[in-house]
Amino acid sequence: MRSIIPSAAVAESHVALVSSLRAQGFSVIATGSNRPQPDTAFLVAAGETSPVPARTVVLARGERQVVPFRDGAPARLTFDHADAVVGNAFVRALAGGPELPTAADPETLALFALAERVAEADITVLINGPTGTGKEVLARAIHRNSNRRDGPFIAINCAALPETMLETMLFGHVKGSYTGASSGGDGFFRAANGGTIVLDEIAEMPLPLQAKLLRVLQEREVVPIGATHPVPIDVRVVACANRDLQEEVAAGRFRADLYYRLSVFPLTTRSLAERSQDVPALAATMILRHAGSRAIVPWPSHEAIAKLASHDWPGNVRELENVIQRALLFCGGDTIEASHIVFDRASSPRPAVFANNPATLGAVVQLSEFAAIRETLKACGGNRIETARRLGISERTLRYRLAKAREQGEEIAAPHDRRLTA
Repeated sequence: MRSIIPSAAVAESHVALVSSLRAQGFSVIATGSNRPQPDTAFLVAAGETSPVPARTVVLARGERQVVPFRDGAPARLTFDHADAVVGNAFVRALAGGPELPTAADPETLALFALAERVAEADITVLINGPTGTGKEVLARAIHRNSNRRDGPFIAINCAALPETMLETMLFGHVKGSYTGASSGGDGFFRAANGGTIVLDEIAEMPLPLQAKLLRVLQEREVVPIGATHPVPIDVRVVACANRDLQEEVAAGRFRADLYYRLSVFPLTTRSLAERSQDVPALAATMILRHAGSRAIVPWPSHEAIAKLASHDWPGNVRELENVIQRALLFCGGDTIEASHIVFDRASSPRPAVFANNPATLGAVVQLSEFAAIRETLKACGGNRIETARRLGISERTLRYRLAKAREQGEEIAAPHDRRLTA
């Protein structure tokens, strides 16, 4: 867990920022504490002394501006309340560093908090979710928060390796085991010994190899090609899939016994369209990542952020990163305008929601969020518990969405409903 030390002035004038950082997994340490770690970041107000310049973010009120860390000098951020959403996202990115996962949506934050708890137990994890939603990022977070953090982290895309070479690349081989094997090879499992191995797109693994992987997971040992004796390994396995493995099992394309061996603790990432609050935070992180050597990092305007948030993101986070890099290319000044946001294609038309369609939010990502909740709420006669069940979200999340709607002037509750509270 990363930690921050806000000065007394920052703690008093940026209460929402400090609370937001705490909610995003930062440990907030009081000024003067003797507990700062090597990666602790300091937040100070303009005019205050920078305790460790290379790890200090200087905050000021005024016209928006972000100056990243340069040559050991502190980073500087200037913004007013109107720009707090993006400003706070820049602070998080600067204080957290490039390795800290980016999240702002409550359900995404809850997912990373759960991943931290899972990391403490040395168990196999299965991460399911659409392509480009950050499954490897989640796997890295698990590795970084585990007692294996000092060991190797190796991520393998099972679909990218030739099927004929996959076994030897995973489990290794001995010299002379096949034509051209002039020397032995450890394979990825032995290379990851003491650390974590990520098997991405596990659903693409051939059935015969699935049986061998099952034995590796059960016995915690590998048998290299051409070897006669198994080699013990100490590896944590994180498997990732962009298809529903239970459906793959039912279709006969994935072994049921391997599925249950992998799914000790399943986690699920959601599409970017389902977590629009992550968009400004991700955009700020990517702007800092790709701004290059610019002295002043461009700041996205309100219109640019609104345009990003309204897109349906079929390519998820990868598509967002492409759009941000494109915007930085088009932006010649210190502001990314809406005109600089260019998508590969326009958002898909949003179909209507029918009252008799109990779809989950994952199935209505093309819809207006408020309209989807309004129609489902109406179909459920104003019953909040049933509405949350049909939308596939928790009642707590529904209350949050309703409160957010009221803040934006949207009236969702049915006129006759007196039971609905948020």
